Amino acid sequence: MSNINTKNLNLSSLLESTMKEVLKEKVEFILQEEIKEVLKNEPVGENNSRNGYYPRTLDTVYGRVEDLDVPRDRNGEFQTELFEPYKRRMVAVDELVIQLYRHGVAVRQVGKIMKSLLGDSYSQGTISNVTGTVLQDIREWQNRPLKKRYCALYLDALFVKVRRDTVGKEAVYIVLGITPEGHREVLGFYVGGRESSNGWGEILNNLRERGVEEVLLGVFDGLSGLEDAFLRAFPKADVQRCVVHKVRNTLNNARRKHQTELAQDLKTIYKADSFEEAQAALIELKEKWKKTYQRELESWENDLPVLLTFFKYPKDVQQYFYTTNLIERLNREVRKRLKTMDSLPNIEAAEKIIYLNVTDYNDRWARRKLSGFGLAKEEIKNMFDNRYGEK
Repeated sequence: MSNINTKNLNLSSLLESTMKEVLKEKVEFILQEEIKEVLKNEPVGENNSRNGYYPRTLDTVYGRVEDLDVPRDRNGEFQTELFEPYKRRMVAVDELVIQLYRHGVAVRQVGKIMKSLLGDSYSQGTISNVTGTVLQDIREWQNRPLKKRYCALYLDALFVKVRRDTVGKEAVYIVLGITPEGHREVLGFYVGGRESSNGWGEILNNLRERGVEEVLLGVFDGLSGLEDAFLRAFPKADVQRCVVHKVRNTLNNARRKHQTELAQDLKTIYKADSFEEAQAALIELKEKWKKTYQRELESWENDLPVLLTFFKYPKDVQQYFYTTNLIERLNREVRKRLKTMDSLPNIEAAEKIIYLNVTDYNDRWARRKLSGFGLAKEEIKNMFDNRYGEK
C-alpha cells in the first residue's frame, strides 16, 4: 500500500473515531439534561433521584457508539426520547432503513449499507422487522376517512412480480383524486390478482364507504366493464376515456410511414377549442383517411362522447382531464422503485414500497395546487351544486 493510501486510511479512521467521540459526548449531555428536567418536574411528594448509570451500545446514522452512559433514576421511570427501551438503534437508524427500502433498495443490499455504516451486518430478519412497522400504518392509511368531494378520480393499474408458489404478475390498483381546490391525493392502492372491472368495483365501493360521495369526473382507459363499474358507484359523474391511450392504440394499427402525420391530425380533434370544432376536425380526418383507416376513425366517432367529455369543464383545467397522465407519472415513479427488485417475496413487501412512495407524494402535493383551479373555482363549485345540490 502506498504512503498516500496509508495516510488517507489513517485520516479516515481518525475522523471516524473523533466523530464517534463527539457524538457520544453530545448524546450523554442530552441524556443528562433530559433526566435533570424529569426530576425537576416531579410531582410534590415524590422522592425520586438519580441512581447512577448503565452502559448502552447505540447505533446511529453516524456509526455505532459503544459504552454510552445512560442515567437511571431510583423509581426506574426515566425514559429518554432519543431511543426506545430495549432497542439499540436510534429512531433515525430505523428511518434510514425505511427510506432505503422506499427507494427500492433490496433487503440484502440494505444490510450491506448498514454494515458499512455500523460495522456489523443487519440480518434480513432485522430489516424486515424494521420495515414491518409500516404495515400497521398501511392498514390505518387504507381505512382513513376521505373527503366528500373530488373533481376527478383517476383509475389506473400497474403490475408487480410477486412470489407465491411461483413468480407471477399481480395488479396494483391505484386511485388518484383531485380536490375542488386543485390538490392531488392518492386515495388508495390495492395489490392482488388480475386487473378487472369487478376488482375496480370493489375498490370504488370502498371509496364510498370511506366518505367519497360527490365526484364530477372519472378518468381512465378503456378496460371492459370499467365505465359501468364506475357509474354504479358514482351515477351522477361523467366519464372521460383517456385520449392518449386512444391515440396510442390508433397509431399501433397505422403503417409506420403514416404515424407522424396521423398523430398530428388526431391532435386537431382533442386540441380543438370546443366540442363542435372537434367534431368538425374528425369529419375532415375521416374524409382524408377513409381509404386507409376507415375502421379506426369510425371507432373514434363511436367513442367521441366519452373522449371529449373534458370540453364540459372549465377551460383553465381541461388540460388535466383528457388524459390519465397525472396518475401515469406517479405510476412510473412507483414502478421505478419496484423495478430494482427482480420479484418480491409477498404482497406485504410490495405494499410497503408502494405505501412509502405514495404517502411521500401526498405530503408534497398537500402543499401544492395544480394551476388553473383557482381561476376555475366558481365554475367548479357551480358544477357540484347543480349536480349534487348546494352544500
